[in-house]
Amino acid sequence: MKRAILLVAFGASSAQGQSALKSFDARVRARFPGLPVRWAYTSLLLRERLARARQKSDSVLKALRRLCFEKFGEVAVQPLQTIPGREHAEVCAAVDEVAAQEGLVCHVGAPLLAGPEDVAEAALALIRHLPPERGPQEDVVLMGHGARHAAVARYGDLARAVSALDPHVHVGTMNGAVVLEDILPRLSSERVWLMPLLSVVGRHALQDMAGEQECSWRSRIEAHGRQCVPVLRGTAEYAGIAGIWLRHLEDAAKSFDAAASEAALK
Repeated sequence: MKRAILLVAFGASSAQGQSALKSFDARVRARFPGLPVRWAYTSLLLRERLARARQKSDSVLKALRRLCFEKFGEVAVQPLQTIPGREHAEVCAAVDEVAAQEGLVCHVGAPLLAGPEDVAEAALALIRHLPPERGPQEDVVLMGHGARHAAVARYGDLARAVSALDPHVHVGTMNGAVVLEDILPRLSSERVWLMPLLSVVGRHALQDMAGEQECSWRSRIEAHGRQCVPVLRGTAEYAGIAGIWLRHLEDAAKSFDAAASEAALK
């Protein structure tokens, strides 16, 4: 049976974002030599933008159906998502649809913060990847996307885990969980570092986080009389964070052998 890996991201249209995904792609190919690696983007807007630039990209459904057409029978699907929220559920729904219609056997890897072990590992990785220029007493604010979903509580779990390691590092989200207004009273340093808790640098990092408009996180921190230093690197660019997604992909790929053994017994 032909097997493949499908990596799923929100998408990337900037050179830096695409470079980050290519770097993760290289990590996957090094970990799974010989297995074809494909990509799918969940954002229709980004797929349309890439199409206008004459760059091909697939949705999850289209990528899976393409693999079926190419006679692949089993696929490990790894989404580069932070929490098991709505987007992760949509990926799983697309996988279930193709599995039911085409008979494709799929194994879906967990998102970044799937459970307590992941939260603890991610907290350590984030602390290790703080800017080397940052002073030990300087505040760092990590901006995640957030969600209107029960899984948004994972951000709160991460915030507590990170704070236990370094009380000057704060985790917030644009939606739900801990928002910037909750963090602002806790800032004490003259200089504040601002980092995206997003897989790649895109519109949210460039505009909502580091933009010059009045409503950006950078502007709102600076309005409190503090110097703000944005660090424009996505979490997929950090080896420690990428390693968690790779571990989840390894868990999904282990099902290849389990499925083969089960088939042999029938």
